[in-house]
Amino acid sequence: MNRARRESPQNATTAAQGVEWPTWLLVVAVYSSWLAALVWYAHGASLWAVAALVVVSAWYMSLQHELVHNHPTRRAGLNRALGLLPIAVWYPFDIYRRSHLAHHRDELLTFPGQDPESNYLDPADFTQRSGLLRALLVAQRTSLGRFFITPAFAIFHLLWPLRRASYWRSPKTRWTWAQHLALLVLMLWALHRSVGMSPWTYVLGVSYPGLGLAIMRSLYEHRPAALPAHRIVVNEAAWPWRLLYLNNNYHAVHHAQPNLPWYAIPAVYWAQRDAFVAGTGGFLVPGYVRLFMRHAFSPIDHPAQSTRAPSSTALVRTAAAEQAPNTQ
Repeated sequence: MNRARRESPQNATTAAQGVEWPTWLLVVAVYSSWLAALVWYAHGASLWAVAALVVVSAWYMSLQHELVHNHPTRRAGLNRALGLLPIAVWYPFDIYRRSHLAHHRDELLTFPGQDPESNYLDPADFTQRSGLLRALLVAQRTSLGRFFITPAFAIFHLLWPLRRASYWRSPKTRWTWAQHLALLVLMLWALHRSVGMSPWTYVLGVSYPGLGLAIMRSLYEHRPAALPAHRIVVNEAAWPWRLLYLNNNYHAVHHAQPNLPWYAIPAVYWAQRDAFVAGTGGFLVPGYVRLFMRHAFSPIDHPAQSTRAPSSTALVRTAAAEQAPNTQ
């Protein structure tokens, strides 16, 4: 991995120079697909159109991830404007941006309370949860639980802090939510008036499963390990998944070079595949379908993990020798 980190920045710079036409085409494709699915819904193909909107909603979240990482322009304000429309409903763009960039502190990956995207709890905290909550937390480590249950947890964790008066002290936070809610209300009203889709259909039938589909990617994206680099997966997914997740399946590459545009990631990975795989400690998954089917009902690991206790080789050996082969 060190070799990959040393050699790849030149490729990253080259890929990011000039106009990022692939990302601009992606922006057009995502918005056009969303509008086309809405027109399809208006013409009576409600079930298929809703399914298409679920996929587009997840795709839009992948696009927002690119916008957070300074694509397709170096102008943060323009990138932000491209991702403000609440197609995916739940996360205000600025809230997601701050949370996701905090996730990129690799030394804190998987640490509960410090990594905003951690899937784990400290064992002592886990045992203090109720029996029902512990069961749900374990169920989230299955692929079906990830799709159906985890969105509810994510929405709860997003909205729960809003009850505190201290949360609203920042004018920037108040403006972020006011802008997001105004756009959301306007969008849901426009959809109801123009294509006859009720707000409840969009929120529950589109955005909730869309969030589930988006976060399926991160079911086994990180694992506890003593070394930060060993916590980050490489998933050699098929092209439909790579397009949906914009090559973020090559997650070790993304963490090594967070500003590398999505369309440049595969070339960097395959040019240095052995170095990247070795750098992850062998944390290689051969695709999403096999992973999801194998762990539809069987947890991929346990949510209670001593992530902060670097018991040297034991933790790494357990993760690399026991967890990774389970996905083969």
